[in-house]
Amino acid sequence: MEQVEPIRDPRKVAAIKKMLRGQDHPRDYLLFVMGINTALRIGDLLSLKVGDVLDAHGEVVDYIHLREKKTGKAKRVTLNKSVKEALKFYFSRVSATDPEAPLFPSMRSGRPLDRTRVWRLINSWCRAVGLTQGRYGAHTLRKTWGYMARTRFGVPIELIQAKLGHSTPAVTRRYIGISADEIETLEGKVNL
Repeated sequence: MEQVEPIRDPRKVAAIKKMLRGQDHPRDYLLFVMGINTALRIGDLLSLKVGDVLDAHGEVVDYIHLREKKTGKAKRVTLNKSVKEALKFYFSRVSATDPEAPLFPSMRSGRPLDRTRVWRLINSWCRAVGLTQGRYGAHTLRKTWGYMARTRFGVPIELIQAKLGHSTPAVTRRYIGISADEIETLEGKVNL
């Protein structure tokens, strides 16, 4: 599998959201917003069903419960304000009421999107907003969450490690793309 990068520029994240929200297919907007806000692995994201995000009354839930495909662990994920807004936007434009229907259906088959198609979509979204250097794909969404949690929100690496389920902080640092240039810049800033 090819290594991909996080989206490091918050303006590019905003540009992708704006572009996708303006398109005819609200599924793509929801996929992007949920991906960058939940940090779920793409396989777990694509396995979600309508009934995982809507309660019996058709209201958006506060949490989703799932069993991670990679680890087999049960997980509860909070749906933040951005995700809830994206879900409401999505359901205002599609008539998906079957709780067993995939949340992210293929437009051709109605079955869940596959990883290859998601890779192509995310790569094309990144290119469309000018991210022409670097590799982007399905894992970019999860990596973007980790990168932004650290750089924009000051979340300690140990908490990001716990959220992502990594074994060590070193794995997390590599995963979210902490580069030698960033460390060098930091060394220049910290003057005690």
